[in-house]
Amino acid sequence: MKKKTIVAAVSALALAAMLAACSGGGTTTSSGTSPKLTNCTNKIVNKSAPEVSVWAWYPNMAKVVDNFNNGHKDVQVCWTNVGQGGDEYTKFQTGISAGKGLPDVVMLEADHLAGYEIQNALVDISKLGADKVKSNFSAGAWKDVSQGSAVYAAPVDGGPMALIYRTDVFQKYGITTPPATWDEYAADAAKVKAAGGPMFGDLGANVPANLMALQIQKGAVPYKYDLKDPKKLTVNLDDQASKDVLDYWAGLVKKGLVGTQDQFTTDYISGVVGGKYATYTSAAWAPGYLTGAGVGKGDSKGVWAVAPLPQWDAANPVSVNWGGSAFAVTTQATDKKLAAEVALGLYADPDSLADGWKNQVIFPLNQGVLKSADFINNKSEFFNGQTANKDVYIPAENAYKGFVYAPITVYYYAQLQAETVKINAGKISGSDAATELQANIVKYAKSQGFTVTE
Repeated sequence: MKKKTIVAAVSALALAAMLAACSGGGTTTSSGTSPKLTNCTNKIVNKSAPEVSVWAWYPNMAKVVDNFNNGHKDVQVCWTNVGQGGDEYTKFQTGISAGKGLPDVVMLEADHLAGYEIQNALVDISKLGADKVKSNFSAGAWKDVSQGSAVYAAPVDGGPMALIYRTDVFQKYGITTPPATWDEYAADAAKVKAAGGPMFGDLGANVPANLMALQIQKGAVPYKYDLKDPKKLTVNLDDQASKDVLDYWAGLVKKGLVGTQDQFTTDYISGVVGGKYATYTSAAWAPGYLTGAGVGKGDSKGVWAVAPLPQWDAANPVSVNWGGSAFAVTTQATDKKLAAEVALGLYADPDSLADGWKNQVIFPLNQGVLKSADFINNKSEFFNGQTANKDVYIPAENAYKGFVYAPITVYYYAQLQAETVKINAGKISGSDAATELQANIVKYAKSQGFTVTE
């Protein structure tokens, strides 16, 4: 599940200090017996078993924890929700800096893992059971939680991207098939505007991960980073592919074909419900979020459908991802082997996974679900009975090749957001924004002690 806020998960001071004494990954050995914990939100079923503390914010986490505890006699989960996304990350960073106070297992978004790996806050669980379940996931899902042969988290949910659209708007303005390419998207947007219709989409400045994914789709490789040589970082944010994508969206904004409203706000959701936007470029978790926000109900019920994400080159389609979370073992875990058992087993049982996807809490990455008849043939209520998993999301997930994130992702997102604000205000071209972004990120990375290659 994707958290929509941006926070400084890794402080500049902490990152610089880490680089000054960088040694690679954390230990993977057991260090003792897990003590009994007293701050559990959930019920401990088998009180004689050792306990593993977990921080997580999935909406159905209480049920997931109960499922795990009821099915295990050798270990019990003591779960606490210390906050969603940014709130948790702030507490997590505090515990890293203090050298104490972290849980044994923590829920993290995949794009944040590198920032904690470089601080030796996470355990390589490849030899603690992760390698045995690798075949349960796509290559892309596994790459997102890995650094070479090291594995730093157990994947749970992901965000293969697609194009959500309003069938009523398409029908009214004569769009018979959803755009298969971004050129077609721009042409359809112009057609709808010329006929007096709504904006075709939105370039929200507050969703930089979305924009980065679209740049990667065109062939951009923003960063190259390997934890084996943690002081080295390649930064490539002003290549032609990155500039092309920013110029494309800047052009749509300038022509008034797409809006510039921050997403996940009350105003934006009201616009989505009210038909202000014909499309929404988003991830597989979006239907659950939109349903929870009131979209797909009342006047907007029955009008939504989903199609594959438009491509830059239809002959060479590329699948990209936005969001997704995983369970990582922290280096402060009392018993790392036992913690790994929890990280790999929590939200991995059939009942929890079924509850997650049927209630649109997650888009599961476990191939056992992705290949199940129930999931494949599910008729989505939000998409008016469309078999969205089979038609769009499963192929997109299985085609996703994964991405290696940089340990400065949070700072990068903040700077990309700032440049998008300027694009939306008409103060800068997309190409110039990419040039500024490259200069800013290179300067920052060097100030943190990285040896930067451009």
